[in-house]
Amino acid sequence: MPAMLSPYGQNRFLIPTMIIIALLAAAAGFFVSVKQAQLEQAQAAQRQIPGLFWPNPRQVAEFNTLDHSNQGFGLSQLQGKWSLVFFGYTNCPDICPITMSVLAQTYPALTERLPDVQVLFVTVDPERDSLAKLSQYVNYFSDRFIGIGGDEDQVNSFTRQLGAAYFLNKEEGVNNYLVDHSASLFVIDPQARMVGKLSPPHDPELIKQQFFRIQEFIDAQG
Repeated sequence: MPAMLSPYGQNRFLIPTMIIIALLAAAAGFFVSVKQAQLEQAQAAQRQIPGLFWPNPRQVAEFNTLDHSNQGFGLSQLQGKWSLVFFGYTNCPDICPITMSVLAQTYPALTERLPDVQVLFVTVDPERDSLAKLSQYVNYFSDRFIGIGGDEDQVNSFTRQLGAAYFLNKEEGVNNYLVDHSASLFVIDPQARMVGKLSPPHDPELIKQQFFRIQEFIDAQG
């Protein structure tokens, strides 16, 4: 006749099992509550910090462009420093020179706190914007700004990752065409993540405030 477990024996196994289940349930509940709190914090930050991309910043992958000194510029040149990126072209009649002038006014205030912050001017018209032309253009505004170019495939390896759309209004036989492009400033953190986008109209004080609020929030995440 099979041995029967006494009520005591049954309880000896049942009670620890119930305790483990209760602990697992409590841990799961705590984990869910922490994640919910983090999500609510991120959503609140997005509402309070204009232009912030969080909790899902866009990670930049490897790309292959050239800077205005004809040196390779890729992912490693973004890592370890903050970047403000503007997409434009040197023949632009209004938006680009105005935005670059505003950035030139803003830059000294940015470098007071972040000495190695970089401003990138990425051409969306590589056919007309040679590296020599980019060099002359960016140096007019600041000798610390970096012009980014190369051929069309090289430029697109970067622009497409950030979602910087542009359209060349080209007509056959016409070289003096305009290019439709974004006037936003893209913010990339030292981990090479696009963590924000500053929309126009641009103002030096407003750029500084928005940029530092994004930078402080990202740095606080560790």
